Amino acid sequence: MKFRNLFSLETAFAHCDIPCGIYDPTAAQIAAHTVMRMTQMIEEVSASSKEPPFDERKKIISQIARLTKVKEDHVEIIKHEIRVIWGDYFKEENMKDISNLHDKVFKILKLASSAKQNVDIKAAEKLLAAVQEFSEIFYKSKGLEPIRIASGFPTEGELVTHK
Repeated sequence: MKFRNLFSLETAFAHCDIPCGIYDPTAAQIAAHTVMRMTQMIEEVSASSKEPPFDERKKIISQIARLTKVKEDHVEIIKHEIRVIWGDYFKEENMKDISNLHDKVFKILKLASSAKQNVDIKAAEKLLAAVQEFSEIFYKSKGLEPIRIASGFPTEGELVTHK
């Protein structure tokens, strides 16, 4: 006798591999602020002269390497968090209300790559704005009213949360 015949099996539907129901775009927003801040800090690095001493050059190279690593790590956090929410949380029925969600996610992923590949504050700002827009869409999809609050971060930007 087959196992299938022993039990009454029903198809289960879940929005993720483990249907925990816990999704939030805040980590992606914080990561976007971090990308922006690291970009600002890289742009602020300067040498004392056109031909600085070797020890100063080593310090500058080390500082830029650390800032760049943090920036790139946080770009990957953004990509991961957005992909998980997009792939696991959003369902087919959401696409009726949010017809361009796929395009918005694609844009975020491309902006993230650009922010990773370059030291460009405008790219970092666009990335943050796109992640915030995604966050607003996410909260609305849950029937929550999105609001913006001061982040308190050195970027002087906002975080999208809900009432």
